[in-house]
Amino acid sequence: GIIGYYFPSSVIKGMLTGIGIIIILKQIPHFFGYDAEAEGADSFFEASGENTFSAILNISDNIILGSLIIGVAGLAVILIWDNYLAKKAKFFQIVQGPLVAVVLGILYYLFTKSSDTFAIEQTHLVSVPVPDDAASFINQFSFPNFSAITNPQIWITAFTIALVASLETLLCVEATDKLDPHKNVTPTNRELLAQGTGNIISGLIGGLPITQVIVRSSANIQSGGRTKLSAIIHGFFLLISVILIPNLLNKIPLSVLAAILFVVGYKLAKPALFKSMYNLGWKQSVPFAVTVVGIVFTDLLTGIGLGLAVGIVVILIKSYQNSHFLHIEDKSDGKHRIKMSLAEEVTFFNKGAILKELESLPRDTYLELDLIKTRYLDNDIIEILDDFSVKAKERNIDIKLVSKRGVEENPDNFYQFFKERPKSKISLS
Repeated sequence: GIIGYYFPSSVIKGMLTGIGIIIILKQIPHFFGYDAEAEGADSFFEASGENTFSAILNISDNIILGSLIIGVAGLAVILIWDNYLAKKAKFFQIVQGPLVAVVLGILYYLFTKSSDTFAIEQTHLVSVPVPDDAASFINQFSFPNFSAITNPQIWITAFTIALVASLETLLCVEATDKLDPHKNVTPTNRELLAQGTGNIISGLIGGLPITQVIVRSSANIQSGGRTKLSAIIHGFFLLISVILIPNLLNKIPLSVLAAILFVVGYKLAKPALFKSMYNLGWKQSVPFAVTVVGIVFTDLLTGIGLGLAVGIVVILIKSYQNSHFLHIEDKSDGKHRIKMSLAEEVTFFNKGAILKELESLPRDTYLELDLIKTRYLDNDIIEILDDFSVKAKERNIDIKLVSKRGVEENPDNFYQFFKERPKSKISLS
């Protein structure tokens, strides 16, 4: 579970912002009644053959007046409820605006279904299976074919699902913790254990794999949820609703859900966040921007991967720049006196910067290599220093090596000085 903590904050914030933008862009067609793509799709290229932006451009020819009216009304209710009414009385804090918008949408459908102009067809409503009785409800479940357990492809697919779903969950956990105003820290191992257990049960009854998603977590936090009890009750209500009131659920206009998700998406991608990330400098803003653009134009994991790759490049650049500190003193006794102090952690990432600095030293230089503060010195750096000692003699460069192991002038062999054979790393502490 600890893997999720190794993703840079800029990438996590980019993920949240990218998801927010995707939510808004994907819900625009549904808001106007153009429901060619299934609700909840988040990839740039859609199953219908369109992409995120082409679907928006095609809205003008596919507007459903009833969907648009109730979508606008639902959005207005949510905004007024959250920004005005909720601040006036406790009642409006307990009863959430999105729930009121859903009820309003159902009432609109019931009162206008006989109208030729304002009615909303079934294809523009929520669609969940409606069993006739308890037996037909049970028959919706399908049990595994255990004879396929020896098929290698099954194991490959299972491993892939586990890996991708676990990674997505860990990223969402990290993002959710950042959204939490109380800054609680989710136990990641317990989260993965719960997800794995849930996936086993889901698979045994023919369900799809489950994973944490930021939309539900964000909505939970925005609604005042503080503990895991809210998530448990959320799941319980979903189950009860599907069992007891599927017909009522099927009267909810998709445009109302789009209005709700507009607000969720905006709260994830507030314009102020872009300004704050820009003010943090390019080391934060570039991985952030790449993650956002990657998610919008590809999909979630690809966008995160691109942002992480850029974040690693930024780390390498800073590592290259911070490998050492060079202090040039006045020329005396016919020699340039130069002191090079190495950083605490010097790895092969710093190889290029140090090699470039050594190669640029003029003839007749007195070089003091200060490794007093260096706790870790990669074998590659030892090798560079050892090779440079040969060139130093040819260019009349004297080397004074200072470390916790002692002081030595012009060492013949750097490996011997550090009392180690060539290894992948050498600790000086």
